[in-house]
Amino acid sequence: MSSNDKARAQTWSAATYDEHARFVSELAGEILSWLKPGPGERILDVGCGDGVLTARLRDLGCDVVGIDAGPDMIAAALALGIDARLLDAHDLPFVGEFDAVFSNAALHWMSDPRRVLHAVHRSLRPRGRFVAEFGGHGNVAAIVTAMRAMAMRHGGDAGLAGPWFFPSAEIYRRMLESTGFDVSRIGLYPRPTRLKTGMQAWLKLFRKPFFEQFGDAMDRVLAETEALLKPSLCDADGQWTADYVRLRVEAVKR
Repeated sequence: MSSNDKARAQTWSAATYDEHARFVSELAGEILSWLKPGPGERILDVGCGDGVLTARLRDLGCDVVGIDAGPDMIAAALALGIDARLLDAHDLPFVGEFDAVFSNAALHWMSDPRRVLHAVHRSLRPRGRFVAEFGGHGNVAAIVTAMRAMAMRHGGDAGLAGPWFFPSAEIYRRMLESTGFDVSRIGLYPRPTRLKTGMQAWLKLFRKPFFEQFGDAMDRVLAETEALLKPSLCDADGQWTADYVRLRVEAVKR
């Protein structure tokens, strides 16, 4: 990774994530019901973050390993007693080890989704299942459009506004099938999400590299972005909502 790429990379603070994005694990009930974790199952949590959701799997009696690329997140997960390992999901070292691979709100951050799927497939036992939820086609579309408008207005890099992989269900189904999975169910689910700490907090947490490119004008660009989004994503009581669309999938290794 070049010095320029490092400057633009997303970084995570476990404390900041807990303050501004706890909804990520709190809203995971539906995808956990798809997983149906059973006592004694060995489960890999890809993109475990601070381990709060991984701990729920452990408390259900599962033998869980969590992996994440963020050192601060891994430290937080270890503090919860999780078997948490600092690993890149593109290069998982496991072979035929898990009954299930689970992932919540992480896969859209990964730059080579086909490579991740091959790593997941390799990690599973025969007929092991892959259950995941992440950003799907149309996720945070209004927010990304507003940031791109700010890049055009202020001469910034619009590519930093939306670095994510947000596939349609049809595209991701084809990717899964070509990797060696049978898809049990897959779909897009609109999930407008309340932002308890407001839009600027969300923008600074999830797209810090975009705003940092404006240097001393960062706060002004943040305020302008918020103002552009206010008519569509802020209600009359001042409550902000992010326009989330989630892709959920359950698939089985052939």
